Amino acid sequence: MREKRELCGRTAAITGASSGIGRAIAIALAEAGAHCFVHARQNQEGAQQTAELVRAHGVDSNVFLADLTLELNCDDLVRKAWQWRDGVDIWVNNAGTDVLTGAARNWSFAAKLEQLWLMDVRGTMHLSRSVGHKMKERGRGIILNMGWDQAERGMEGDSGELFAAIKGAITCFSRSLAQSLAPAVRVNCLAPGWIQTSWGVAAPDHWQHRAKKESLLNRWGTDADVAQVARFLASDAAAFVNGQVIPINGGFRYGATSHDQ
Repeated sequence: MREKRELCGRTAAITGASSGIGRAIAIALAEAGAHCFVHARQNQEGAQQTAELVRAHGVDSNVFLADLTLELNCDDLVRKAWQWRDGVDIWVNNAGTDVLTGAARNWSFAAKLEQLWLMDVRGTMHLSRSVGHKMKERGRGIILNMGWDQAERGMEGDSGELFAAIKGAITCFSRSLAQSLAPAVRVNCLAPGWIQTSWGVAAPDHWQHRAKKESLLNRWGTDADVAQVARFLASDAAAFVNGQVIPINGGFRYGATSHDQ
């Protein structure tokens, strides 16, 4: 059985943790005993709320705001996180650009692609390589990146094209980084399917139907579903899991297309 505090004394850094999946991962790691360095782009209030939820589990937390589309900010984040508790054991690259809700949903395809590339790809790669180098020098560490379960097979439409390209890049990068940093550092990629984020809650009936239809478990995934996989991969129970892309989708139902109603 899993130790209740299997990450006791370890330090984790989670990007994009002011809400949603990032917050859920921070809480899950805190439940396991990890101190959590919480990053957000600009949502100070949300990040502080996450930090308080982390501290409720008897561990420490700190907050840092930064726009990770800028490489200097990425360097600053790694430096501050590393200095906070003299090293980072677990690094989770969850931050990503939201192009599905708010004003961004009306951006052009080119504008969405540019922002996704700067944050989800270049930002993730820069952070992973920077902290990965430090971890390898120290002789231990875990990096978790955020992919997408449909990146390899693709999905129709503008969003499908965008995310297949962006998350496909992260998937391939993660596999390569695992080889570069082995055996000292483990690198794995989470690949969530239909997770009911803020977009999913308000999604039209067509998408509500599709999300359930494409999962063998016939339901949306939750933030907690992703967080518990992250907790496992960050633990010694996953000590022989490396360079893998882990789908978190309840089992993809092949043949369930957007035309099924």
